[in-house]
Amino acid sequence: MDEELRALTERLRQESGGTASFERLAADAGPGELAAVLTEPGQPLWAREVAAFRLGRAGDRRAFEALVLLLNHRDPPRCASAAHALARLGDPRTARAAAALATNELRVAYALHPVRLLVELRAPESVPALITTLRRRLTPHDPYRRVALACVEGLGALGDDRARPVLSDALAHPALAEAAVCALARIPRQC
Repeated sequence: MDEELRALTERLRQESGGTASFERLAADAGPGELAAVLTEPGQPLWAREVAAFRLGRAGDRRAFEALVLLLNHRDPPRCASAAHALARLGDPRTARAAAALATNELRVAYALHPVRLLVELRAPESVPALITTLRRRLTPHDPYRRVALACVEGLGALGDDRARPVLSDALAHPALAEAAVCALARIPRQC
């Protein structure tokens, strides 16, 4: 069992009370049963999460909507497991959804995992979304430094020259300066 699945299983086993229903969904349920959990009314959140996670990791696109909702959840472990499954899902809508979540100022407190997912996906939407999100974080006393730092590090990892101006602006922010220097060093110079 890999680390992501183990962490999800332990967390949701505790949340569900370790019921037989949880054990079945976590280990034995087939794709049809898992997909039914996502559409049946009255299912607990833990059941929907385990079903979406397992379907997403298996590449079953029926999990997409549930995983996007979990990616934008207030609970960071739920966001992390959704991001992990979305990265493996292979759905072409994923990058667009992650970019929309990362750039939504009303939900910026929950943007960390969408930002990290965009970096992992390396999609055409990734760099513009990270630039937009970072630019908004470069205001005095912005409380979302973790999101800003993830953008800086992600832009460095993506190595796209379009990020140079916003990374240069990030140099003026003490909490981001060191990471911005490293990110800028990772972007190849254009001739």
